[in-house]
Amino acid sequence: MVTMDDYKDGETEWCPGCGNFNILEAVKRSLVDLGKKPHEVLMVSGIGQSGKLPHYLKCNTFNSLHGRTLPPATGAKVANPVLTVIAVGGDGDSYGEGGNHFIHAIRRNPDITLIAHDNQIYGLTKGQASPTSELGMKTKVQTHGVLHTPFNPLAVAISLDCPFVARGFAGDVDHLSSLLSQAISHKGFSLVDVLQPCVTFNKLNTYKWYHDRVYKMEDDGHDPANRMAAFEKALEWGDRIPTGVFYKRDSEPFESKLDVLKSGPLIAKQYDSAKLDRVFENFS
Repeated sequence: MVTMDDYKDGETEWCPGCGNFNILEAVKRSLVDLGKKPHEVLMVSGIGQSGKLPHYLKCNTFNSLHGRTLPPATGAKVANPVLTVIAVGGDGDSYGEGGNHFIHAIRRNPDITLIAHDNQIYGLTKGQASPTSELGMKTKVQTHGVLHTPFNPLAVAISLDCPFVARGFAGDVDHLSSLLSQAISHKGFSLVDVLQPCVTFNKLNTYKWYHDRVYKMEDDGHDPANRMAAFEKALEWGDRIPTGVFYKRDSEPFESKLDVLKSGPLIAKQYDSAKLDRVFENFS
């Protein structure tokens, strides 16, 4: 039986009150609820405060370059499809530096889950506006206010027919854990955008600000099979902010389409070391 202690590892370096603590708690709960053993799980991250999350979990981890979370996560899933692969990144890491990978990973549709810690600010580099910062929001760098239209990851994902699109709130661990469990269990690329207050650098989108606005779409009878309704919900932002599963559909994951995997995972295949040596010699 898998327990929370199986995933316990290390002291964190996040600011007291950071939303990342609750995301970490939700990840552990969902993995325990799903009965996933640590050796069955790979957590992949890029750079940022969000990128530290795998450091605090006792399981397989890979720390990639800034914005490059999804390529190694996809490669690992192809090499070993039995792994449960979870990618984590911030709004800057996932939608800024990694924006191109975000779009094309959805098109490719590997069976991995992306958890985007969306605090609408660059936290590791001390408070610059990110792709999801609100128009007019003032930061230490954007002292006269953000000039660019915020990136809407949910609307983009739904428009690309991403098979699972959800939004959670770090202030509601029970609901977030449920969403993560659904995302991890769903076949194909799954996006869970998490509204995560940054208590140090974002003084606008606070816990109270979100608590006054967020609501669960399942309480309003939203049907996640309705793509057009999902897109309309993705555009809703202001006095009311929806959370929950926006959209989901059945899909065939990328790795299941590869002929080379029909005889088993790549990690189980034998290889000719002499041929490999000759390949390396070409680059020496």
